[in-house]
Amino acid sequence: MVAAPPASGLPRAFRNLFVSNLATNLGDGVIRTASPLLAIRLTSDPLLIAVLAGLALLPWLFFAIPAGIIVDRVDRRVALRMANGVRVVLATGLVVLYATHSLSIWWLFAVAFIDGSCETIYDGAIRAMMPSIVAKPLLPGANSRIEAGELILQNFLAAPLTSLLFAVAVLIPLGANIGLYALAVILALLLPRAASGRQFTAVAADSRPKWYRQLVDGYRFIMANRMLKTLWFFSTFTGLCYSAATASLVLFLVRQAGLPPALFGTFLLTGAAGGVLGSFFAARLNRRLGLGLTMACANLLTCLALLSVGLFPILWVSAVAFFVSSFALLNWNVLIMTLRQSLVPGALLGRVHGTWRTLLWGTMPLGSVIGGLLARIDLALPFQLAGGASALAAVVFFRFLTTLPNAEDVDNGDHPDAQFGLGAEAGLPGLPLED
Repeated sequence: MVAAPPASGLPRAFRNLFVSNLATNLGDGVIRTASPLLAIRLTSDPLLIAVLAGLALLPWLFFAIPAGIIVDRVDRRVALRMANGVRVVLATGLVVLYATHSLSIWWLFAVAFIDGSCETIYDGAIRAMMPSIVAKPLLPGANSRIEAGELILQNFLAAPLTSLLFAVAVLIPLGANIGLYALAVILALLLPRAASGRQFTAVAADSRPKWYRQLVDGYRFIMANRMLKTLWFFSTFTGLCYSAATASLVLFLVRQAGLPPALFGTFLLTGAAGGVLGSFFAARLNRRLGLGLTMACANLLTCLALLSVGLFPILWVSAVAFFVSSFALLNWNVLIMTLRQSLVPGALLGRVHGTWRTLLWGTMPLGSVIGGLLARIDLALPFQLAGGASALAAVVFFRFLTTLPNAEDVDNGDHPDAQFGLGAEAGLPGLPLED
């Protein structure tokens, strides 16, 4: 028997998922820090090192939609276990290759690409799983904790800790990564039936359409909803501008704002601190101002902060702007995820999430190229033009954003009981929720 959701406070299932996600994010932070450190031991070619960074993101362009189909077709708990189980094997293989002096840059490329592919499944599964175990009014707070945990572990803990342990013995952080992903797999085994997402599936497995016919389901759903369609293209344009503005951030700070190169990592902590603070305030601002007004203000604040960096190329202005933009951006990320989880039917969440990320994240490398070309003219120009364009769009679409509904006011067609895995017990259509 599945217990009813608590009237207040986040349920035990979320706490289980949260801890599992912490282990996964710490493992992600370790591998993302260790990979370039390993790469510079294997090659001095800057192009090969740049390719390594690109390979980690490339799966989002090619596999985000197929990953969404997987998330919607299988038990979402199995998707989490599958993604992190493969990562356990990858981490073990990396340890063996390094210990036997067999590691090459090509092996590292393969690890980065496969790990990034696993992330598309893991990220889609955990996002789709959230509305199954957390009531809509509590989603902003739950998403805030997920975002804050990711920021704290990857930016404040994983990077410096991995670098320190790497200097002591390379095998220490690489070996620890095996344990972190394995812990996440074990915790995923303890998730309740409600987290499976199968209560949202109204057709039997043998009558489902072929998987390749579902490739455009997410696109069709977004395009059929005027609000989501507008928000999707607006978010993509803003993301393109943000990536263009920040593509040459390190050169701007060192050569134009006067930051000592040794303090670049310290400067980045200002953004991490702003993001962590923003994640804690997202739910509070949502309750006080409403989701729409909070998102509209957060977006405008982010864009104005980028523009201010280009207009006033002074180090302290850049630090304040980076803190403010990260604060606002985390509010935006938390609430736009909450809105999608509330608007999209449970059975479609994986495909819509994958489709959304394909366009949004797939255009960011283009933004980086545009920003790099502008920076060749003047290092402040990307911030001025991209920040100005995004700020103008923020003003034009401000009214639209204020009309976005609160999560608890949205009806996505799912039966209320299905949210917590009660569909089968209530006699609703759907697959049985066997473990």
